[in-house]
Amino acid sequence: MVISSSSAYQLLFCLLVLVFTPFPSHSTDPDPLQDFCVADLNATFSVNGYPCKPISQVTSEDFFFDGLSKEGNTSNIFGIGVTLGNVQTFPGLNTLGISMNRADFAPGGVNPPHTHPRATESGVVIKGKVLVGFVTTDNVLYSKVLTAGQMFVIPRGLVHFQLNVGPGKALILVAFNSQLPGIALVPTSLFATTPPVQNQVLTKAFQVGDEVINVIKSKFGA
Repeated sequence: MVISSSSAYQLLFCLLVLVFTPFPSHSTDPDPLQDFCVADLNATFSVNGYPCKPISQVTSEDFFFDGLSKEGNTSNIFGIGVTLGNVQTFPGLNTLGISMNRADFAPGGVNPPHTHPRATESGVVIKGKVLVGFVTTDNVLYSKVLTAGQMFVIPRGLVHFQLNVGPGKALILVAFNSQLPGIALVPTSLFATTPPVQNQVLTKAFQVGDEVINVIKSKFGA
C-alpha cells in the first residue's frame, strides 16, 4: 500500500494534534515533582505557584489547618461567610492541586453567581437545605435543592450559585482540584470594579437605563 505525500502530511498533523492536545486528566494544577513543597508565603510569587520553604524550616504544623472548624461571618449583604482553605491560608497545599472552602449561610443567604476559572468544584451539604445550580455555556440551568449528606459538582469555569432555602442556618464544605481556584463574582465583577465598567456597556448589556445601573452600583459602594 502506497501512502501519498499529502496523506502522509495529514497523518503527521493528526498525530501532532493528539500529542499536544491536553487531556482532561491533565487539566488541573501541574503534578508535583517532590513529596511536598510547603509554600513560602513571604517569597515573591513565582510563575505558577509559591516557591518551596526550605526543608529545614518545615514542621508538622505546615500540614494541618483548623480554619474550617470556625463558623464564617455572615453579616454582609449576601448573608454568607466563606472560609478559605487554599494555599494562601494553608501553605502545605502548595503544588498538590487541591483546596477546600467552608461556606456558612444565614437564613436566606446566597453565594451569588460566580465562577472558578482554575478548578472544578465538588461539595457536600453539612447542615440545612441549599439550592445549588449552575448554568452551561448553552444557557441551560441545572439545579437541585440538597439537604445534609448530599453532594454536588460544578464543572470548571461555569457560572454557579448556592442559596439557603431552609428556615435556619446552612453549611456546606466544598473541594477544588486546584490549590488556588480563584473566584469571579458576577455582581462585583460588573458593578464594583476599579475603575468602574462604563454605564453605556452595562445599560446595553442589560437593556435598562442609567438609573437602574446606578442603583445597583450604589449597593456595592461604587
